[in-house]
Amino acid sequence: MNRAFLPFLKSISIAILAVSSFASVAYANEGAKPAKADTAKGEAIYNNGDAARGIVACASCHGAAGNSTITVNPKLAGQHEAYVAKQLDNFKGADRNNAVMTTFAKAMNEDDVKNISAYLAAQKSKPGAAKNKDIVELGKQIYRGGIAEKNVPACAGCHSPNGAGIPAQFPRIAGQHQDYTIAQLSNFRTGIRKNSAQMVTISKRMSDDEMKAVADYVAGLK
Repeated sequence: MNRAFLPFLKSISIAILAVSSFASVAYANEGAKPAKADTAKGEAIYNNGDAARGIVACASCHGAAGNSTITVNPKLAGQHEAYVAKQLDNFKGADRNNAVMTTFAKAMNEDDVKNISAYLAAQKSKPGAAKNKDIVELGKQIYRGGIAEKNVPACAGCHSPNGAGIPAQFPRIAGQHQDYTIAQLSNFRTGIRKNSAQMVTISKRMSDDEMKAVADYVAGLK
């Protein structure tokens, strides 16, 4: 064999090995895809909990199919899957301080979080309603146009005009209880809740009356 041809053969062999290695890695990654969420298991945990692991039924506070009737507890039906999962993970750390939810979230494993989040995302949210006609117009103005003099942006920019939010980025807030929305805005303002730098900044620029007005308008969105 011509010795001048050997370097060429060597380069071909190296190329074949590289392609083979890449294919092996790609195959391994393909096989490592996470399992899809099991909504049936999510429903079971949501409705019944898991006493052996210290998980209380979520439905006892958040209502059947995520439609809470307790105004200080959020409606979760129809909430974006990624957002619910993020909040449950945040409850396990220091970014979202809630003694009750922290206890339950820490008892959940990754599959629980994934399955419950998927189950809730598939549920239909029952509409809410504005209560105070005297302030709902102010809430509408803030939600749609913000407060220019305070550098408060329009809520609709992130949560969408109808309150549906943007999946994996911003939560659905349409029809949410007024009491819950006010509490969360207040928690962002005081630093009790700090898992959204954007909301911390915005809430600090809002008065109590402005928060109440926005919360009432949001409750009536569908």
